[in-house]
Amino acid sequence: MAKNTTALWLFDLDNTLHDASHAIFPAIHDNMNAFMARTLGSGGVDADAATVNAARETYWRRYGATLLGLVKHHQVRPEDFLREAHRFDDLLGMIRAERGLISLLRRLPGRKILLTNAPLRYSGDVLRHLRLQRHFGKHISIESMHVHRQLRPKPSRHLLRQLLAREKVAARRCILVEDTVGTLKAAKWVGMRTAWITQYLADQSNVIKRPKYVDVKVKSVRQLARNLHRLR
Repeated sequence: MAKNTTALWLFDLDNTLHDASHAIFPAIHDNMNAFMARTLGSGGVDADAATVNAARETYWRRYGATLLGLVKHHQVRPEDFLREAHRFDDLLGMIRAERGLISLLRRLPGRKILLTNAPLRYSGDVLRHLRLQRHFGKHISIESMHVHRQLRPKPSRHLLRQLLAREKVAARRCILVEDTVGTLKAAKWVGMRTAWITQYLADQSNVIKRPKYVDVKVKSVRQLARNLHRLR
């Protein structure tokens, strides 16, 4: 069967389509730390902050996602971690996003898939609040990111290759829009085009230069349409 030649856009959600650093990420950070303190503790006593922080850094560096380390080394059920990490008192009140996102998505030629390491319930709530759900042909959340029955969230190259095969699209016709450089690097490695969104990054010290694996570096997704010639 011939590969699809229509452009396929893969959009991240948090800090790409909305400002998660404003309130959502700090809440997730606190929730994750509390969950990990309970998980890493012993004898009914929670682990201290230093132990939690060290584990988070180690698992993120080794696996690309804290969750994978918890699953592998502490037999944590992914659904338990995701549920506890994404508990919010007022999620809708925490969402901040630019105007014009609907218009932007309409202007970009090709199919669009939401590809997020966030859980389905949370990411679906954010999409509905922003009224963007109808502009994505598919919504791939972390629960669906399995390769050979193993959880493989972004930045897994195996996940990205599997997605290309399922969508029957050549890598060069696929454009990943992301804020996370590790995922952009993985996407470029498998042959995708890459667009780096920088405006919501908490640490702005590393966003001055465009890495070689980034085709387009823009502050906002609203600038993608004017940079289409650089993504072909």
